[in-house]
Amino acid sequence: MRKIILCAVLLLCNIWFIKAEGKQYFGVQVGFTQPITRLNQPVQGQEKTLAPTTYNGLKIGLLYDATLIKGFGYSIGLNYTFAGHQSTWTDVNPNHSTKQEKEKKLYHQLELPVDWQYKFEIAQDFWLMLYTGPTLQFGLDFGGKTYTRPAPNQPAELKPNSVKDYYDNAHALKRINVTWGVGAGIQYERYFIRGGYDFGLINPYKAQMFDEQDIYTRGRFDQWQIKLGMYLWEF
Repeated sequence: MRKIILCAVLLLCNIWFIKAEGKQYFGVQVGFTQPITRLNQPVQGQEKTLAPTTYNGLKIGLLYDATLIKGFGYSIGLNYTFAGHQSTWTDVNPNHSTKQEKEKKLYHQLELPVDWQYKFEIAQDFWLMLYTGPTLQFGLDFGGKTYTRPAPNQPAELKPNSVKDYYDNAHALKRINVTWGVGAGIQYERYFIRGGYDFGLINPYKAQMFDEQDIYTRGRFDQWQIKLGMYLWEF
């Protein structure tokens, strides 16, 4: 994990000191994101598996683009992302009770994407973009709450002692994460749209597989995203 983070930081430093010979842009962007936690099997022979959890959220941020030579260049961003997940109501004990529970999760994080990119000019003031590179993520807050109700269609209440802070749990989640993204986009004059997928490079997430056993599975954060933006300054 330390080596991956170090490589991402070194790549950022190298790009920052490269002198841009072509156009440079500074802009803002906003979009939809869908992070996914993918949990791995902890030990060989265990039959229980954990399905991926999909979150829905928004992403806002800043973007700096620089062209080095003939369409080839780089982009550096600073994004704030928040996303949430809500499970469906499930029976606590289907054989003996109608009581139900569901869980809500919400997390906030900062992201520093560093991408190499190439822009193809396919018409006047119209470009197709391809990009790839790492993103360094830092978690700000990740919490969960469990709600309960005595029966379907009954009022829900917060379950006592159910509020969780996953960063305070040594088995749950680490704040630092690194992903590698690939994506494409289009730019018309100063407006652009970018979409892509980030693959988790490390396993910052842990979850308990069985309530009464100290067996944990590791997992990673992946992420779909699509962003709309505008370059405020060109220089």
